[in-house]
Amino acid sequence: MAIFKPFRALRPDPKYAKDVASRPYDVLNAREAREEADGNKYSFLRVIKPELELSDDIDPYGADVYEQGLKNLNLLRSENILQRDDKPSFYIYRLTMNDREQTGIVGCCNYQEYFDGHIKKHELTRTAKENDRVRHVETQNANAEPVFFSYRGLDSINQVIADTIQSNPIYDFVADDGVRHELWIVDNHESIASIESEFETIPDLYVADGHHRTAAAARVGQQKKAQNPAHDGTEEYNFFMAVLFSDDQLKIFDYNRVVKDLDGQTKEEFQAKLTEIFEMSELTTAKSPSAKGSFSMYLDSKWYKLTPRKIISSNNPKDNLDVSFLSEKVLDPILGIKDLRKDTRIDFVGGIRGLEELERRVNSGEMKVAFALYPVSMAELLAIADAGEIMPPKTTWFEPKLRSGLFIHELE
Repeated sequence: MAIFKPFRALRPDPKYAKDVASRPYDVLNAREAREEADGNKYSFLRVIKPELELSDDIDPYGADVYEQGLKNLNLLRSENILQRDDKPSFYIYRLTMNDREQTGIVGCCNYQEYFDGHIKKHELTRTAKENDRVRHVETQNANAEPVFFSYRGLDSINQVIADTIQSNPIYDFVADDGVRHELWIVDNHESIASIESEFETIPDLYVADGHHRTAAAARVGQQKKAQNPAHDGTEEYNFFMAVLFSDDQLKIFDYNRVVKDLDGQTKEEFQAKLTEIFEMSELTTAKSPSAKGSFSMYLDSKWYKLTPRKIISSNNPKDNLDVSFLSEKVLDPILGIKDLRKDTRIDFVGGIRGLEELERRVNSGEMKVAFALYPVSMAELLAIADAGEIMPPKTTWFEPKLRSGLFIHELE
């Protein structure tokens, strides 16, 4: 069963919602965050990326950074920019990007379900990033940003959402990137009870985006339990904030690869090895792969279509991914890239940036070759998580991104 409960959100006064709402902490570096928050004293980046207000040489994991984030959160509270709702509620959150709507429910999940395997993951976390988010949660005593989960949809939950969004949203604004954000409150007892009971019939939830935040929230809950001799399981720290979207609401974009060199080979030598694995044809224009099992490659100012000569299906869903095939047949044996997490010769480009970004990286001389992949499907993601497997690094890119600062979950 999936435990999903309402909470009293700390959230912006509607007239400040657009000013407060920011992109997530992990899609910007400190310089980009500084530029984006410039001139906006209410930007939530000052809470989740507080190093933007500190010197360039500050240790991003130093105590000063976490204290600055807490200071900025308290400032938004003290000026009543952020206000806490009077009673526990669920929230319906809709994002619209390029006329495509994505609607989910904001509430709180139970951290124990993460350790019990009912909140399933498909990526590994890095210790430093996980520890960083733990420090943020501990210092602010709050989940400042939501995690992004999915589940296999139910008509009954869809109906509650449909009924709720018939009314006017409490937030409705278009962010600077063109994405529209709307939020509704679900605070009547009947709808709350319906949502809770329906999620109890759902066996598992799936981390779509926010693996580090999920792991950090679970660790904090576990630690607070250990520190409380009177723990009874109802304390607010047992729960962490998430936005849950049914699987049919989500779109995964491709996550492409660029490589700095050909590992000492000439272009001709490299292409000769590729033709042993692929049927290779030159494209007249830049084209993304049109189906699973094919690739596009950009090399020496030309685009090529790569079609594997042979694909062997595996019982392990992870091995059937295009990213796995590329690593096993090209990146490792031909280009010498054996560890995608550590090798500095490879980088990853979200498909939302387009093929033009791949061309730019190669044409600039920074990179030598680029590979465009067909996006992973939600069905593949769920199957891999159900099998207890982990996807290769940088396999899924979700858009649109949730805005941070529209709702915060306080742990007390």
